Amino acid sequence: MKKLMKWIIEILVIAACLAYLFPIYIVLVNAFKNRQELYENMLALPNSFSFEYFAKAMDKMNFLRAFGNSLMVTVVSIAVIVVLASMTAWMFVRTDNKLSRILFMIFVATMIIPFQTIMMPLMQVMGWVRDTLHIPMLNTIGGLIYMNVGFGTSMAVFLYHGFVKSIPVSLEEAATIDGCNKFKVFWKIVFPMLKPTTATVMILDVIWIWNDYLLPSLVL
Repeated sequence: MKKLMKWIIEILVIAACLAYLFPIYIVLVNAFKNRQELYENMLALPNSFSFEYFAKAMDKMNFLRAFGNSLMVTVVSIAVIVVLASMTAWMFVRTDNKLSRILFMIFVATMIIPFQTIMMPLMQVMGWVRDTLHIPMLNTIGGLIYMNVGFGTSMAVFLYHGFVKSIPVSLEEAATIDGCNKFKVFWKIVFPMLKPTTATVMILDVIWIWNDYLLPSLVL
């Protein structure tokens, strides 16, 4: 009976994997076919690999420029988020007073606000900044990066905050005795110990920023 159940489970898992991989197979196989082969049989392998559609996509959609812009926005946004969030979280933990706790709770509270509820007021404010202060916040990559940093920093501060609390203060005190200032203490002692959290923040933000469509469509 156990063997039968094992076989049934394995068959179901294999069937689920095939059902998941089948659309990917269809896309990959037909991407390299010419128009005639595509109409004849969508399931068959291509007789000869054709890059016709890839060339058309590169030409008509200006793919390389779009890819480069997306890559730049993602890399710069994540770099700024990591630097600002890690330093902010460290400051909140090490200056444990009422003000730092209130500011940290404000950061955490912003995580529960859906973007859809503030997107129109945000665009109005950014339009006012552009028209009144003459700072180009709309229709620019810089404005998009600025907003990505604003929306991504809260979660990053929350994650870093929990990890910084586990770092012994004695390590920083020893570095201070050895002559390190606050800047060196953070970058030489604290930040290297934040690698697991930094990796988590980068993975989550890469997925979010790279796949985000709503915010870029509003800003650009």
